[in-house]
Amino acid sequence: MSRVSVTGSKRVIDDVIEAAYSHHSLHVTDYDERYEGFEPGTSLDGAETLNERLVTVRSLESILDVDEDDAEVARSLDDEELVAELDRVRERVNDLNDQRDELQNAIRDRQEEIDRMEPFAELGIDLAYLRGYDSVEVVVGEAKPGPVEAALEDAEGIDAFDVFVGGDVLAIVAKPSDPDAEGVVQDALVGVDIALLDVPDADASPDEYVAELEAEQADLRDELDAVETELESVKAEAAGFLLRAEEQLTIEAEKKEAPLSFATTENAFVAEGWVPTETYPDFEAAVADAVGDHAEVEELERASFTPDGDHHTESVDDDAGGAASADATADAETEEAVATDGGHAAHGTDDPPVVQDNGGAAGPFELLVQAFGRPKYSEFDPTLLVFLTFPAMFGFMIGDVGYGVLYAAIGAFMYTKFDGAFRELGSVAMWAGGFTILFGIYFGIDVFGYHAYQLLPGDVHWPVEGKGLSPADLNWALSFLVASVLFGIVHLNLGHILSFVSHYQQHDLKHALYEAGSWLLILNGAWIWIFSQQLPGPKPDFLYEAFGVLTFGVVSFETFPVPGVVGYAAIAAILLGLGLLAVGATPELAEALAPVVNVISYARIMAVLLAKGGMALAVNLLAFGAYIDEGGEGSFHFIFTNEHLHHVQETASEELVFAGITTAFDPASIGAVGVVALLGGIVVAVVGHIVVLLLGVTSAGIQAVRLEYVEFFGNFYEGGGREYLPFGRDRKYTRED
Repeated sequence: MSRVSVTGSKRVIDDVIEAAYSHHSLHVTDYDERYEGFEPGTSLDGAETLNERLVTVRSLESILDVDEDDAEVARSLDDEELVAELDRVRERVNDLNDQRDELQNAIRDRQEEIDRMEPFAELGIDLAYLRGYDSVEVVVGEAKPGPVEAALEDAEGIDAFDVFVGGDVLAIVAKPSDPDAEGVVQDALVGVDIALLDVPDADASPDEYVAELEAEQADLRDELDAVETELESVKAEAAGFLLRAEEQLTIEAEKKEAPLSFATTENAFVAEGWVPTETYPDFEAAVADAVGDHAEVEELERASFTPDGDHHTESVDDDAGGAASADATADAETEEAVATDGGHAAHGTDDPPVVQDNGGAAGPFELLVQAFGRPKYSEFDPTLLVFLTFPAMFGFMIGDVGYGVLYAAIGAFMYTKFDGAFRELGSVAMWAGGFTILFGIYFGIDVFGYHAYQLLPGDVHWPVEGKGLSPADLNWALSFLVASVLFGIVHLNLGHILSFVSHYQQHDLKHALYEAGSWLLILNGAWIWIFSQQLPGPKPDFLYEAFGVLTFGVVSFETFPVPGVVGYAAIAAILLGLGLLAVGATPELAEALAPVVNVISYARIMAVLLAKGGMALAVNLLAFGAYIDEGGEGSFHFIFTNEHLHHVQETASEELVFAGITTAFDPASIGAVGVVALLGGIVVAVVGHIVVLLLGVTSAGIQAVRLEYVEFFGNFYEGGGREYLPFGRDRKYTRED
């Protein structure tokens, strides 16, 4: 990337902006008022009008529910046509929208009136009988009759009363002692739990009145349907124009507001930004073709970047000395200001923007990296590494063919039905689901917690016959623990190696040794010593045996040729690492145990595997029941049928764990009870596995992301880079003639 400045006279600022916009390569850097004599620019004339029209267009698109699928073939759109057509469409749409709002409000009012009539329909008294009296008071409300009648009997201002009850609604007719008194009944009901109702102004019976309201509502709905149909017609006619108008106005507004990022004086402007180095000659030529020598483009510095993390900038000599043309420096003040900092006013951040280019399968995983922070220009982009490790960790932690298929299906739905971040998240879900299926096959063709390899013909012994949840396969849990720790060692080594390379490229070998080499020595030394047979007494045997079980004995830590020497070499590596850390980064000695602690953190992979497997097992136990063979020292087996349950109960070598809901009752002998039990067990199985499926996202997904962000990224990655956003846009709905 090259940092460039464009210095010119304000008389040509429009042409310079047009040239830069058309070239679509300049990432503009905002001026931050750091230099005396310059101030931020202002929008060009007409910006306010353009923005007002743009707001109008977007409002009309919202009213008509226009989306990009409604676009027509791209064509040009001149200003006169835009203004005239926009006024016509706005007037028509606003008129129809006002009609729609009025009709919707009227329909809502009728519905509220209908709802208000429901209590009176329950009461069953014509509305004309509930109002219009001089000598008596009539009050309608929702209350219990007992407290109301008691309150009226105790009231001194009432000579006589009667209460008519219909459901929860009652009507009170009372004669006050004083003919001129008002509100006597309501005063008497103070303290009574009653909700008073206003009597509608109608003479018909409640049912007739509701029928009238419903008829009016039906007519209003017909009118509303006609308006909606007309709006759809307008949408079909105007959608293409609105999309073209929005794009055209957005482009023009961006051009008008571009000077807000420039440094300006009374007569001159300076725009700065970054362009890809290979496009700089074309960018310079585009500006020159537009304004000739009335503006000057200067390459200020060049930033290099290689995938191994190298980043540096170098100044670029300019034979012209960076001086602006005579026209560009029209007054002494501007000439002096433009000369600042070697002929230009450097402003904004010096860090180049970043383009993440991880095409293909790894591309969607940029979403996970950007959630932490876009890589800086000087940093290694870890997207490919996240692509290689995140799905594998997720799949290992769930390890179930059934759940994997559902995750992949959900991901495929998101990938095909959505755009943007949801589409990328769908791709991530598909990869995670694919690895979940692979590990599910590895874990005994595990399908929703059931080891389907048992259904294969013959006496099949699967390489991994469980997840460490039954008495027969407890050793597998220890194997998975060791495997998780070993993965953590490899993962963290990769992070420290990237840190070493980055420090070496940006500084020198000494800094790399102090900042990263020290941690590599401590990490590997500590864990080689832990797995060595030096001082084997306090160390559990599974450190040496468990991984050999997992890999069928092909790899075993017992095969170290000289275990004692290896242990001493590991201690020496630890001491050397601590020494380098003490010399080069003394404060970090306080974190000397971090390599051990961070690797142990990867044990969460095994923990989530057991937790999710245990939850699926619990669901199946509730639904189907299970037993343990070999006198309670073997494997779990699900029962599924009532006949099988009886067989288990009668077999001494098979220990019943739980009689499931579906198997505890015999549908043939109990009838409806057995059928209900069967349906209940199915509901428990379906709902339970859905819960496990959802919790898998929040447990395996979050834990895998945490290991990437905290343990892995923490060794070499900071993030915080800026996205490369070149000034300009590709036209989609319009074209320039």
